Amino acid sequence: MGASFTNEPKNFVPFLDLLKQLIRVPSVTGAEHSFLLYLKRELEEIGIKTQYYDGLLVAQGKNPTKGMLSAHIDRHGVICTGPNEFQFAAFLAKNRSDLRGNSLSEQTYQLIAKRYINQQVQAYEPWSGSYLGIGKICDAYMCEEVNNLIFKIEGLSHLQPGTPIAFSDKLKRDDDLISAQLDNVISAAIIIYLYQNGFQGTAFFTAQEEAGKSWRYVYEWFKKNNVTTNELLVLDTSPYDTRIEADVQQVVLRNRDANARFKSPILKQLKNFCHKNGIDFSCKDIFIQEKNKIRKEKGLPLLTLGSTELGRIVMESRGNIQGATLQIPTTGYHTVEETASIKSVKTILYILSSLYIEKSA
Repeated sequence: MGASFTNEPKNFVPFLDLLKQLIRVPSVTGAEHSFLLYLKRELEEIGIKTQYYDGLLVAQGKNPTKGMLSAHIDRHGVICTGPNEFQFAAFLAKNRSDLRGNSLSEQTYQLIAKRYINQQVQAYEPWSGSYLGIGKICDAYMCEEVNNLIFKIEGLSHLQPGTPIAFSDKLKRDDDLISAQLDNVISAAIIIYLYQNGFQGTAFFTAQEEAGKSWRYVYEWFKKNNVTTNELLVLDTSPYDTRIEADVQQVVLRNRDANARFKSPILKQLKNFCHKNGIDFSCKDIFIQEKNKIRKEKGLPLLTLGSTELGRIVMESRGNIQGATLQIPTTGYHTVEETASIKSVKTILYILSSLYIEKSA
């Protein structure tokens, strides 16, 4: 049974316009500064207080305890690492210490290498975001010696080491589907849209999630401010192989990931809300466990439960910080063709607005 609620956003166009704007601003893993400044300006223009730390932008409305949301804002991309040498940004050698081998990204990036061939890319200055040129990926392959994806790119041989290169992207709409490199700019757009429509709580915009580092920035903020919570809600996308798999649910929850079990009143609240409003949801950990039963019978390697920002925070804080995840089911993971249903996005907006925005706002 699908949801038939009447309180979905009355006008979805402003959200799509906001998402289009954010997609056009590059934010490669490890080079997110200019995008975080863009978000800072958007928020301060509507009266939301912000504090910018290394790897973290914190936004707070007039009632900071009325909801705590988090979303990573880095996107997969490429870094120039030497003369005409280009590597996948998230899996550079300097990032390996935070990658534990149990993330879906690490398990899938070898499989998607060829998807990037003929992809247009744009280089930018990491601090100002200034445009530095356009190129095209002509080959991508796994290099065992450096344990990373190597790219051959036409047109960017002039770049200096450390220069980020983003996949050129724009939002596309096809009937009831939208596609772009949605992970995880769509969650940043959702949070800003909520603030524009009355949300007054706290939000964390984190860097370097794809490199396994974002949890450190959020956890450090909680520690140095002597704050704990069991209601941190982390927004993201969740990958599925086919539209048939993705469309089984409008939203994706989790009871746990590979790092920790999630024990939060928010998780129970989300499940109850979905049941009450006829919203189809699934729990990703159960979905993976069911898939693994079949894979085990067939003698195939088992899938990881995935490593999430929240799971690392819960594990490292020894449960002092708890929360839940709320994710949009997508296909075409980690490419500019990542696709979500508009119904799912509207459902997420409806859930968050109902939970966190006062009706009088």
